[in-house]
Amino acid sequence: MKNPEAQQDVSVSQRIRVMFYVMKPSETSFQTLEEVPDYVRKATPFFISLMLLELVVGWIRKGKPPGGLDDALTSMSAGIVSQLPRLFYRSIELTSYVYIWENYRLISLPWDSPWTWYLTFLGVDFGYYWFHRMAHEVNIMWAGHQTHHSSEGYNLSTALRQSVLQIYTSWIFYSPLALFIPPSVYAVHLQFNLLYQFWIHTEVIDNLGPLELILNTPSHHRVHHGRNRYCIDKNFAGTLIIWDRIFGTFEAENEKVVYGLTHPINTFEPFKVQFHHLVNIWTTFWATPGFFNKFSVIFKGPGWGPGKPRLGLIEEIPEVEGKEVPFTSSASQLLKIYVLVQFTLILAFYEETFADKAVLSQVSLLLRVCFIILTLTSIGFLLDQRPKAAVLETLRCLVFLGLCRAGHLKPCFSSLSFALELSR
Repeated sequence: MKNPEAQQDVSVSQRIRVMFYVMKPSETSFQTLEEVPDYVRKATPFFISLMLLELVVGWIRKGKPPGGLDDALTSMSAGIVSQLPRLFYRSIELTSYVYIWENYRLISLPWDSPWTWYLTFLGVDFGYYWFHRMAHEVNIMWAGHQTHHSSEGYNLSTALRQSVLQIYTSWIFYSPLALFIPPSVYAVHLQFNLLYQFWIHTEVIDNLGPLELILNTPSHHRVHHGRNRYCIDKNFAGTLIIWDRIFGTFEAENEKVVYGLTHPINTFEPFKVQFHHLVNIWTTFWATPGFFNKFSVIFKGPGWGPGKPRLGLIEEIPEVEGKEVPFTSSASQLLKIYVLVQFTLILAFYEETFADKAVLSQVSLLLRVCFIILTLTSIGFLLDQRPKAAVLETLRCLVFLGLCRAGHLKPCFSSLSFALELSR
């Protein structure tokens, strides 16, 4: 997926259907990896459209929006941060797969066979189940995946709260497929599996009847995101819930689900959202005596401690009452409007950077990435009402003007562009 000109076009119908895995082998089979469309990026407008639809439906049904602006912006910020490495190199999930395919494959299944397509669908989903399960049961992997669970809301924006770290372990669980599945087929299903999981992050949809027996649904995934004791380490499925039923990790939704981490982080700052558990592992590692105990801190469950079972003790999980109030920003409405405007501008800038990455120099790309990260951090500081938030935002504005003058950024408004030209 490195040459946009070689990629196949994707119709509006396909962009919608791909989000529900309602695609046919004949329209999504490609001979080479370069021909595979970037389905995820092409679905971006529909992410926004569905989030707006969820907002309207939620407001009509409950008289309030499904989640707060501060939480939604933090989720989307995490999604942006998780995608930034793609500006410089192809995903390790594809790079490692291609390497194994080219050097160690046992057989080559036909890329245009429906049987290969369906086998890959099952293989990717099976691999995702085990990756996802290990991401909850191995502490160092949880350090990446916890980002996705840190939201105390549950809506479509939560699906975008992704970790920048977890792809560096997820590739391991898909690599056996490279022994016989062509990379182009794998690349299609890797995207479809991810896109399917977008729409299940909602409270708007209650129960899907008989489909609940086979598919991962909003009801099943709500349980997965719960911090109630009955929800912990349940329902790891990507597309098919049958894996949880087979391996004993299924739990149906019954009592009210309270979302988020068992110990909420109470922040909207993107670096803490992404990396706070790594800091916790580092601190615990050095505070824990004994080599094997230190090893266990890294490779056993997040709740493990000396003398405890591998995954910790369920009774140590804080009980919830169903009356918990999610952490919210104390910023004024005017400041929240300012933050929303700045986020909208940086989102447009992010999309523009991806669209233009083929013609931008590495220096310009690096500076743009740094500015995006600086902006998202400043937004987090403003929402957290940090003492240094005003200083950081002032610095960000000065950096913006400096990068514009140096020609690495271009202002959104022609009047600002004219003013910068006069100041040269």
